[in-house]
Amino acid sequence: MKSLHYFYVLMMVMITHQNIAQEKPNVILIFMDNYGWGEPGCYGGGILRGAPSPNIDRLAEQGMKLLNFNVEAQCTPSRAAILTGRYAIRTGNSSVPIESPVYGLTQWEYTMAEMFGDAGYSTGIFGKWHLGHTKGRFPTDQGFDEWYGIPNSSDECAWADDSRFRENVHPFAVPEYVMEGIKGQSPKKIKIYNTKARREIDGEVTLKAKEFMERKSKDQQPFFLFIPYTQTHMPVIPSEKFKGKSGNGDFADVLIQTDYYVGELMQNADDLGIAENTIFIFTSDNGPDPTTPHSSFAGPWSGSYFTGKEGSLRVPFIIRWPNKIEKGSANNEIVHEMDLLPTFSNIIQQQLPSDRIIDGIDQTDFFLGKQDSSNRESVIVYVGDELYGVKWRNYKMMSKEIDKAFADPTRTYGVPLMYDLHIDPKEENPLNAQWYHNTWIRWPAGEVLVNHLNTLKEEPPIKPGTLDPYLPSK
Repeated sequence: MKSLHYFYVLMMVMITHQNIAQEKPNVILIFMDNYGWGEPGCYGGGILRGAPSPNIDRLAEQGMKLLNFNVEAQCTPSRAAILTGRYAIRTGNSSVPIESPVYGLTQWEYTMAEMFGDAGYSTGIFGKWHLGHTKGRFPTDQGFDEWYGIPNSSDECAWADDSRFRENVHPFAVPEYVMEGIKGQSPKKIKIYNTKARREIDGEVTLKAKEFMERKSKDQQPFFLFIPYTQTHMPVIPSEKFKGKSGNGDFADVLIQTDYYVGELMQNADDLGIAENTIFIFTSDNGPDPTTPHSSFAGPWSGSYFTGKEGSLRVPFIIRWPNKIEKGSANNEIVHEMDLLPTFSNIIQQQLPSDRIIDGIDQTDFFLGKQDSSNRESVIVYVGDELYGVKWRNYKMMSKEIDKAFADPTRTYGVPLMYDLHIDPKEENPLNAQWYHNTWIRWPAGEVLVNHLNTLKEEPPIKPGTLDPYLPSK
C-alpha cells in the first residue's frame, strides 16, 4: 500500500509540474540587426525591396503589428535596453564600445534572461551578443543557459581577410571568433568569424535555435529563446544557399534568407505542437546603416542609426500569441523595447528587483486587447550619451540633430525644434517653437525631460568601463 501511495503522489507531482510548465508561455524573440522599419511586405517593403516576405507577413496576419515601436539608436544600447528594461545610459552602455574595451552589463544588472531563469525557464541565446567580450561579460554570465554566436559585431569579420590587418598591435585588435558557451563554463572559440563564416552564421543560428526548441519541448520545459540575428548589419552578404535567389542583389537575397529562417522557426513551433503556447516576436535593434550597399529601408521615416530621427528609432515589431493577441491587429501607439521586460514579468508572474529604476512599462493589457491605448506616451531620445530630445505622443522636441551617421555634423539648438509626426513624418519641416499656437508642446514634453533628468540624479548612471563587482553608491 505504501508503494502505491508513493506512486500516486509521484504521479500527481509530475502532472502538476507538467501543468505548470504548460501554463507558462514559451517566448521566442527574434532581434534583427540594423533591419529597417520598411523592409517586410507588411510594412510596405517586400516586393518593393525586390524580396517578398511571406513568412514575416503571415506572422503579422496572425498577431499584432506595431507601427510606433521604439528602440535605442545604436546596437549596444538597444541590446542593453531590451534585456534590462532600462535606458542604456543607466547601465553604462549608451554607445557602441569606444571608451573602454571592457564594456557590457555589470553583474549587478538584472536581465530578461535572469528573470526567466528565476521563473523556472530554460534560456538560450543564438546570435550576436555585443554586450561584452571579456570574462564575466558573456551571455552565459548574464542569465543565459547556453549561447552560440559572436561576442561583438559583424563588421569585424573583415579583419581576418584584409591584407592590411596587423595582429599584435593591441590586445583587443584581434580577429573575432564564433563562440559557444554553457552557463558556469568559459565560452569556447569555435572558429574565426571571417567573411566566409559571416555568410553562414544566421543559418547556423537558426539550426541551433530549432534544436534548442526541440530539446526543451521534449522535456516539457518552458523556454526563453533570444535570437539576435547578425543580418542586416554590414557586410550584408547572403549564404551560398541564397546567393542570387532574388535576382536583385545581395541585400534582397539576405531579405529572402531572413524570411526563410523566420518561416523555419514558425514551422518548427507548429511541428512541436507548441505554437499555441508560445509568444513569438519579430523586431530589430535599430534602424538602417547609412552606407551603400548595406543600407536597409526605413520606410517613410528619415535618418539612419546613430541619429535621433524616426528612421533610427522606429523598427518593425510583430507579436503573436494565439488566442491571446488579436489576429491582424495594428496600431500607432508608442511602445518601447524596454517595455518587454515588465510585460513579460507580469505574464509569467515573476517579480522584478525594486532596488533600481526600471524605465519599461507593463503593456500586458494593451497587447491582450483589454485597452486600446499603450501605457506609454513618451520616449527620451539619446544618441550615445548625448540627450537629443524627447518624443511625446505625435510630437518631437529636439535640442540636437544629425541627419546621417558618419557623414554629418551634429547641430545644437538654443531653442528646441518641434515636429508634428502626423503632418511631417520625415521631420523635414520643424514647427517654429516661437509660434504662439505651438508653444504649449514645451510643457508636457519638457516635464517628461525634467522627470527623466531627476531620475539620473536619484540613481547616477554606471560609468562605461566599470568593472565587477559593482554596487550602486548609497
